Amino acid sequence: MALLTPLIISGREVLPIVEGGKGVSVSNGLSAGAFAAADCVGTFSGVNADTFDALGRVIPQTYHGRTRRERYEELVAYAIRGGITQAQIAYENSSGRGRLHMNMLWEAAATQRVLQGILEGARGLIHGVTCGAGMPYRLAEIAARFRVQCYPIVSSGRAFRALWKRAFFRFREALGGVVYEDPWLAGGHNGISNSEDPAEPQAPLPRVIALRKEMREFGLDQVPIFMAGGVWRLDEWQDWIDNPEVGPIAFQFGTRPLVTEESPISAEWKARLLTLKSGDVALNKFSPTGFYSSAVRNAFLNELIERNTREIAYTREPLGEQSEPFAVGSRGRLVYMTPADRTRAESYVAQGFIEAMRTPDGTLVFVTPERSREIRIDQQACMGCLSACRFSNWAENGEGTTGKLADPRSYCIQKTLQSIAHGGAVDGNLMFAGHNAFRFASDPFYAGGFVPTVRQLVDRIVTGA
Repeated sequence: MALLTPLIISGREVLPIVEGGKGVSVSNGLSAGAFAAADCVGTFSGVNADTFDALGRVIPQTYHGRTRRERYEELVAYAIRGGITQAQIAYENSSGRGRLHMNMLWEAAATQRVLQGILEGARGLIHGVTCGAGMPYRLAEIAARFRVQCYPIVSSGRAFRALWKRAFFRFREALGGVVYEDPWLAGGHNGISNSEDPAEPQAPLPRVIALRKEMREFGLDQVPIFMAGGVWRLDEWQDWIDNPEVGPIAFQFGTRPLVTEESPISAEWKARLLTLKSGDVALNKFSPTGFYSSAVRNAFLNELIERNTREIAYTREPLGEQSEPFAVGSRGRLVYMTPADRTRAESYVAQGFIEAMRTPDGTLVFVTPERSREIRIDQQACMGCLSACRFSNWAENGEGTTGKLADPRSYCIQKTLQSIAHGGAVDGNLMFAGHNAFRFASDPFYAGGFVPTVRQLVDRIVTGA
C-alpha cells in the first residue's frame, strides 16, 4: 500500500486519519482525545454532549420547563455546557498532539448560539469545526471570528459551490477542508438530494473528482477533502491516495471507532455491532429532520417500517373513489376512503391497531392505543432539539411551530439517542451506523470479540487493513 502522506490540518501536520463525529455523546472527549494523541484528528460531538457531577457521573438532561420554549432554552444551556466539558476532556487526553475538531449539526436547535457558546467557553481547545445536516452558510464567519478552521460537510460539488458562492468566499482563510460524506454509505443523516435515487448508489470517486474541480475553480487546490462514508481499510482506496484528480485527501472513519475501548457506547451496543450481517443497516426517511438516515435494522426501526405500512389516504368529504365512510376517533368522526382502503383499515382495527392518527399529508396511520399514547406523550414533551421537527411540529420561529400537524410516522430523536447513548436497550432505540458495519463480523482484527484501543485501531488502519 502507498504510504500515507501527512497533511496540514487545522494548522498542524497529522496523519490523514479523521474520527467521524457522531452526535449525542457517541463521539466524545475521551475518544477524540485518543485519536489526537495518535497524531490524527479526533472529533467530539457538540450536539447535546454530556456533563458530569463531582463524582464523575453523567448529569441527566432532564427538563423542567412547562412550555416547549422554556425546555428549548434548557436544552441550549445543556448543549453549551456539555460541549465545553467535552472539549476540556479531549484536550486533556490529547497529550498536546494531533488536532481536535467538534462536530455540529446545522439543523439542530440553536446551532449558531451553541457553537458560539462552546467556542467562547473552550477558547484554545478546539482547532476545527465540522458541520453538516443542512447548509451551514454562517459556519465560516463564526469560525473566522474564533480563529478556528471550518470543515463543511457536503455530498456533492454542487452543494459546495452553493456554500462557497453564498458565504464561504468571504472567509477563505477559515476553510480548513471539505468533508465529502457519501450519501449512500455514511451512517446517521445522509445528504441525498431530491434529484438522486436513494436506491441507486453512485460511486464516490467521480463525485469527489467533481468536487475537487469545483474547488479548483475557486483556487482551493491544496485544501484537503475528507472522504467520509464507506471507509473501512485504506488498501481499498489506493486509487485515491496521491491521485492528482483527487488532490490532498484524508479519510474519515465513523463506524470503526465505535468499537474501541475509548468509545463511550455500551458494551451491549459494541457486541451487537460485531454480529451484524450485510443488509442489517438500512437507509430510511423516518427521521424528524426530513433527511434520509442510515441505522441498524432492529426492533425500533422495524416498528417504524411496519407503522408506515399501515398508512391510508382519506378525505373529509366523499371525493371520487374515496366514497366509503370510516369512523375515526372517540367521537366517531367520518372520513372517506376507497373501498379497498376501508377494507385495509378494518383489518388493522381487527388486529388491534385501533387508533387512527392523522398525518400532515392527508393520511391516517393505524397504531395500537399504547403506541398512540407514547407518540402523543413524546410530542407533548418536545424540548425543541431541532430547528424544525416534523414529529412534534416544533420550529425555531416566533410561533414555535412548523404550522403543520405533528407527524406520527416519525419519532422523538432526542429521546431515543439519549437513551441508547446512556445504556438504553440497543434493540429498542435508534442505532445509527454506516453501511459497512457488517464488516466487523468478518474482519479478523475483531476475532473473538476483540475491542481495540484507539491507538491499536490507528496502527491497524495505517497498515492498510
